[in-house]
Amino acid sequence: MKVILARLPASLPASTPVLIPAMKAARTIEIQRLIPAKGVKAADDLIAIEEPLEIRVEGQSIAVVMRTPGEDRELAAGFLLTEGIIRSAKDIFDITTCVTSNRASEGNVVDAALANPNGFDPSKLSRHVFTSSSCGVCGKLSIEAVMKRRKPLQDRTTFSTKTILSLPRRLLRGQTTFKATGGLHACALFGTDGTFLALREDVGRHNALDKLIGWALLEKRTPLTGHIVLLSGRASFEMLQKAHAAGIPIVVAIGAPSSLAVDFARESGQILCGFVRGRSMNIYAGADRVR
Repeated sequence: MKVILARLPASLPASTPVLIPAMKAARTIEIQRLIPAKGVKAADDLIAIEEPLEIRVEGQSIAVVMRTPGEDRELAAGFLLTEGIIRSAKDIFDITTCVTSNRASEGNVVDAALANPNGFDPSKLSRHVFTSSSCGVCGKLSIEAVMKRRKPLQDRTTFSTKTILSLPRRLLRGQTTFKATGGLHACALFGTDGTFLALREDVGRHNALDKLIGWALLEKRTPLTGHIVLLSGRASFEMLQKAHAAGIPIVVAIGAPSSLAVDFARESGQILCGFVRGRSMNIYAGADRVR
C-alpha cells in the first residue's frame, strides 16, 4: 500500500505559515477503470483516508468523529472551542494522543487535559456532541441557544468585493490532497486584506473548519477578529456557529448557504457570502460592510 504525504504547494511561498503534518492523507488502491473505446482496465487510484477519532476530555469520551488523519490536536482543540467546552487556549493544559490496547484504535484517540478539570461537567454537554460532530440541531431554538452562550459579534470590519472574489482561486491552489483524490473538503483563513494564513483539508467539512480554528487557537490567535474564512462547499448553520465561536466576522462559501445559516449570520452579526465564483457572489448578511 502506497501512502501519499501532504505537501506544501509550489504556488505558495516558503514563508507561508501553513502547518502540514507528516501523516497519511491518501492511499493508492487498485480499481477497474472504464476508458471509452478501450474498455475496462486495471488502474491505480488515490483515495482520501477516513478513520474515526475519539475525542476525550479528562479521560471522558465525548465524541467520535470520522476524519482524515492529521492535525488531530488541532481538530480536538477546535472541536472543544466550537462546542463551547472551552472558551480560550488558556482552558487547555495539553492535548495528547492516547496509547490504547486496541491496535485498531492506535493513534485514533486523543485526550484533552484542562487547566481547570474541576470545571468540566460532561452531563452538561449537548446531546449532539455525544453522537456526532456533524449531527447538529435545527430551527430557531438552535440560534437562540447559541446566542445565549455567545453574544453577537461586534466586529465592524469592512471587506472589499475584490478581495473576497480572489479567494476561491487561492483556496484551490492550496488543496493538495483534494487535487490528488477529489475527496476532501477545505477551509482557509485569510486576513482582512486577503493575506493567506492557513488551510486545512478533511473528509468532513466540519472537521476541516475545526482543524483550522484549532490551529488558530493553539497559536493563540483567537478570537479571529477581522479575519475571513473560506469554505470549499456550502455554508450550514453549524459552520456559521463554529466560525462565530472563533470570532470570525465573515464566512465566504463557494457553495450555497442554508436558510438557517442565513438567519444565524443575521442574528450573530456576521457577514455571509455564498456562490462566490468568478466575478459574482451573493451577499446574504452584512452587505453594509462589503464595499
